[in-house]
Amino acid sequence: MSEADSARILIADDEPLFLRTTAALLRKEGFQCATAPNGAAALEALSQERFDLVLSDLNMPGNMKLELLRTGRTKWPEIPLIIVTGAPSLPTAIESVRLGITDYLLKPVKFEDLVSSVRRALAHRKQPRTGPDTEDHTSSGRVFPEIIGDSPPMIELFEIMERVAETDTNILITGESGTGKEAVAKAIHRRSRRSDGTFQIIDCTAIPDTLFESLLFGHTKGAFTGAVKDQVGLLSQSDKGTAFFDEIGELPGPLQAKLLRVIQEQTFIPVGKTTTVTVDTRFICATNRDLELEVNAGRFRRDLFYRLAVIHFELPALRDRGDDVILLARHFLRHLQKENERVVDFSEETLALLRQYSWPGNIRELRNAVERGLALTRGNMILPNDLPASIQRAELPPTVHAERNSATGTRTDTLDDAEREYVVSLLQKNSGNVSQSAVQAGMSRQGFHKLLKKHGVDAGQYRP
Repeated sequence: MSEADSARILIADDEPLFLRTTAALLRKEGFQCATAPNGAAALEALSQERFDLVLSDLNMPGNMKLELLRTGRTKWPEIPLIIVTGAPSLPTAIESVRLGITDYLLKPVKFEDLVSSVRRALAHRKQPRTGPDTEDHTSSGRVFPEIIGDSPPMIELFEIMERVAETDTNILITGESGTGKEAVAKAIHRRSRRSDGTFQIIDCTAIPDTLFESLLFGHTKGAFTGAVKDQVGLLSQSDKGTAFFDEIGELPGPLQAKLLRVIQEQTFIPVGKTTTVTVDTRFICATNRDLELEVNAGRFRRDLFYRLAVIHFELPALRDRGDDVILLARHFLRHLQKENERVVDFSEETLALLRQYSWPGNIRELRNAVERGLALTRGNMILPNDLPASIQRAELPPTVHAERNSATGTRTDTLDDAEREYVVSLLQKNSGNVSQSAVQAGMSRQGFHKLLKKHGVDAGQYRP
């Protein structure tokens, strides 16, 4: 059974036609839907049944002061909440974001965008705990909430991370620069039995060769010129914790042999001392180099490589992670505008560009692009010309070019389209009788006439 088949969605809106059409379309996608005509009814439904997601209007009875949002966030924080509104306002938008809504969409919304938002929210929803010692491991976001992604390469990565996290096995993480190797190492440490210990970062590119041994192992006062006091080394500071060697491929040759001894014996001798120090440390190392090539070239010790790479996995490049680009971009945007009075989103063309770009700098480059876009945009949308020139030059899919260059376009698959089709179907069913159609739609005759005018529908053409 797919997630769509099992997910239950509560739709809350005071527009009967929106409720009917949205629920009908989501059901066609395989979701189970229930509806509520106001905020109070939605809260009652939430207290009586289990739901996996709430899709709600802002301006409706029972939520005019965000009652549904506030109570829902307090009582059911694990349930994602998506706002779809036709009357946005800056204060309610800011407060909605502050309350932790999953997405904020404006009517008329393209149905494909709504479904995409629903699927993203369901993929990253928090799982409620069913007991004090119960944890759910079926959701990658639950086990490793600091890592964003639900693409197949990331799901595979999460499974590996979960299996190795609670062991003491040494790990080698490889991948292109900017793919998040340090973040993955931290996530594994937090999930390990050593989580109460220190996660000690040892950057092999930032420490001069002449100081490396002293900083790594520590030294005694007077061991060398400038050693004015005893110094505890970075390895000692990682005792009972994790030592993360970033860019391990840059470790000087003489120190490779000494590090190998530490891994084998769990002991070392500080500079200037004659007695050994024992350390209980797990080693996680990262590099963007191909260490096997370095081994074959004689620049890295083969025996050290095998000691470090007991578990070896490579992080996927961002260009291979599909829609994770959009998830990460929205994550960065929400984080960056926490203290920003504006509520900003990406335009559809911008999202298409972000999705299509090859991201040679990976996640780090994406975050910089989002930060630049937020700084440069003058409105509430980050547009393509707010992005770096390299991204603007990215080749868009033909469908996006067609939408950009066409004045009329083709069918847009918005909820307005579904609304018009529903109105026409009622008129056909009732032989053009407006009163009967309005009753079946749950609307007043006057309200139904407004819909006919909105969509340019003539009821007379359906009369016999």
